[in-house]
Amino acid sequence: MKPSDNPDDRVRLDKWLWAARFFKHRTLATEAVDGGKIQLNGIRVKPAKEVKIGDTVDIQLAETHFKVIVKGIADKRGSAPVAQSLYEETADSTAARENQKEQGKLAATPGADLHGRPTKRDRRQMGRFTGEF
Repeated sequence: MKPSDNPDDRVRLDKWLWAARFFKHRTLATEAVDGGKIQLNGIRVKPAKEVKIGDTVDIQLAETHFKVIVKGIADKRGSAPVAQSLYEETADSTAARENQKEQGKLAATPGADLHGRPTKRDRRQMGRFTGEF
């Protein structure tokens, strides 16, 4: 499936997000748009809002934030290289994601100091602390 680069072509936002492989299922894309996780040109919109080439889409997926510019239109899901040709991520978005990735590497993993199940000694200390022993 070849994406369209005709500036007059339009497609529903949820279909475009699915075709660009930001979401595995179209229903997940629809729920994300309804939930306010997606903005089109800085405005919260409905899933049926049409996307055209040149629009800016802000996408919030869990802790990751993407800001992309629409470069192609597709209403069917294609291969990964085709999907990547549908958009271009802004430099600010890429830098912010790299910075977030570095911060995640530097942060300690929760529970890193715990090593498996508590020992008998640990259980006794916890019991004394909670008043069970």
